[in-house]
Amino acid sequence: MVTLADVARHAGVSASTVSYVLSGKRSISAPTRERIQHSIDALGYRPHAGARALASSRTDVLALMMPLRTGLYVPVLMEIAMAVTTTARSHGYDVLLLTGEEGPEAVRRVEGSAIADAMIVMDVGLDDPRLPHLRAAERPAVLIGLPTETDEAADTEGLDCVDLDFEAAGARCVEHLAGLGHTAVAVLGEPPAVYERGTGFAARTLTGFRAAASSHGVGLLHRPVDGTYAAVAAAVTRVFEERPGTTGIVVQNEAAVEPLLALLRHQGRAVPEDVSVVAICPDQVATHASVPLTAVSVPAQEMGRLAVERIVRRLEGERSGGTELIAPRLTPRASTGPAPAPSSSPSAATEDRRGHGGH
Repeated sequence: MVTLADVARHAGVSASTVSYVLSGKRSISAPTRERIQHSIDALGYRPHAGARALASSRTDVLALMMPLRTGLYVPVLMEIAMAVTTTARSHGYDVLLLTGEEGPEAVRRVEGSAIADAMIVMDVGLDDPRLPHLRAAERPAVLIGLPTETDEAADTEGLDCVDLDFEAAGARCVEHLAGLGHTAVAVLGEPPAVYERGTGFAARTLTGFRAAASSHGVGLLHRPVDGTYAAVAAAVTRVFEERPGTTGIVVQNEAAVEPLLALLRHQGRAVPEDVSVVAICPDQVATHASVPLTAVSVPAQEMGRLAVERIVRRLEGERSGGTELIAPRLTPRASTGPAPAPSSSPSAATEDRRGHGGH
C-alpha cells in the first residue's frame, strides 16, 4: 500500500507538506502542490478515510434521506437514488442511504454525528417538519422537492431545491387534452396516503390540474387511487357514473397505468377513440404500456444529478442557489386523440369501427 511518506519521497518534500496539501490547512506554493499531486497520481495514493476526515473535518460522504413511505412508487425513487450515487462518485463522494421514517431525528443524527458532509432530502412535504432543523444545521442541504405551493410561504432561505415543475406538468396535461377538444377530464391521482401526508409534488400537480381546467373551461374530477385493479375499477366506475361524458383521463400514479388500460379494454372503451389517456410518469413506463402513453416525463436521473451538483457547489463554498424547477416535457404518443362526438358511446363507436373494417 502506498503511504503518505512514499508520496513525500517521490515529490521530494516533507511528509508534513504533503499533509498540508491534502488538508488545505496551510498555503503551499502552486509548483509544490502540482508536484505533490503528480506524485499522488503516479503512485495511486489514496488517503485513509478516517485520517482524511480527522485532518479536514470532511468525510466525503453525502447523506441521502429517502424514507420509504406508503404509496410512493419505489422504482422512481431508486432511479433518483442511483443518479445521486453515480453523480456523487464522479465528484469523489460516497452516499449514505437513510430510508427510515425518522423525520427531524434523521437530520439531528447526521448533524450530531458528523457522518456526512451534506444532506440530500427526498419526499418533501408542504409543511415538512425537517425544514427548521435543516436550516439550523451547519451542513448544507438540498431538497429534491418543494416544501410549499407559494413563494411567500416557502421560507427556504439557505436551502437549495431541485424538482420537476409539477404544477406546470399538471397544467400541461390538461392543456393537451383541451387542445384536442376534451371538455370532461378525470384525474387518477396518487394513493390517498400521499395526499394525506401533504406530499409536495402531488399537491402541486393538483394545483396545476385545477388551474388549467378552470382557464380552459374543462370539467375536472380528481380521484386519489391505490394502484390495484380493484381500486382503479372502483374509481373509474364512479367517474363514469358521475360524469358519463368523460373523454379524457390523466394518470399520476405509475402503478395504476396498466390496471386502467386493462379496465378500459374490458369496458369496451377504446384508447384513444373513446377515451384519451395522459400520464405523468417515467418514459420507460409510458413507452412500455400496452398502449404507448402520451406523457409528461418524470426526469428522475436529471433530478438526482442536479441535486448532487448543487450540494457539491455548496461544499465548495458557493451560496445557496435557491430553487431550480425542470420544465415539463410532454411527448404525444398513441393514447391521445380528438375528443369523440358527444353523441357517440363506447359500444356504438366500437360497432362503427367494426362495420368499417376496424379491429
